[in-house]
Amino acid sequence: MTARTSAESTRDIPEATVARLPVYLRALTTLSESGTITCSSEDLAQAAGVNSAKLRKDLSYLGSYGTRGVGYDVDYLRYQIAREIGVTQDWPVVIVGIGNLGHALANYSGFRSRGFRVVALLDADPTRHDEVVAGIDVRPFDDLEQIVRENGVAIGVIATPAIAAQDVADRMVACGISSILNFAATVLSVPAGVDVRKVDLSIELQILAYHEQRKAQVEPA
Repeated sequence: MTARTSAESTRDIPEATVARLPVYLRALTTLSESGTITCSSEDLAQAAGVNSAKLRKDLSYLGSYGTRGVGYDVDYLRYQIAREIGVTQDWPVVIVGIGNLGHALANYSGFRSRGFRVVALLDADPTRHDEVVAGIDVRPFDDLEQIVRENGVAIGVIATPAIAAQDVADRMVACGISSILNFAATVLSVPAGVDVRKVDLSIELQILAYHEQRKAQVEPA
């Protein structure tokens, strides 16, 4: 892999653009798998569900990868975005909380194909420690420090009940995990330098309910 210059390493990309890069990567992967070699910004924008001006602006933060009159080389742009995100390497991940949601996450095939490797499944409930999920033994939560140290884990996933999530996050941070994906229905308090992404399915459904209600209000009687 080509080494980055210091200018590339310190490039400041807006958070909104960072949030869309994985969407572009997914669209490019789909195009590549369908045999598409090059695509225009309009084609890529349509595949990603954004307008083409926004896409071109986002990609301008990465560099000049398009060719006028030709478009983008799909596989090359796919690699450049993957490199920018950091998924050209294998990121070890731990999942804590192996209930129904934890089971579903452990069995999600998209982790491996997108640059993430689940190295451990942890749960505080001793009745779960005989389980094997997606070929991985469920281990005691007390093994967290050892697993993080041995595997160089920087990303943790919390799929516990809300009441346990803050304690889990505190323990993750204490042993060196600096990025957390939180599925628990609570807001986590973490120190500066630790990134938390929250996934709340009920909130997303409530947002959809709001839009459904608005549509019903404007329908003709």
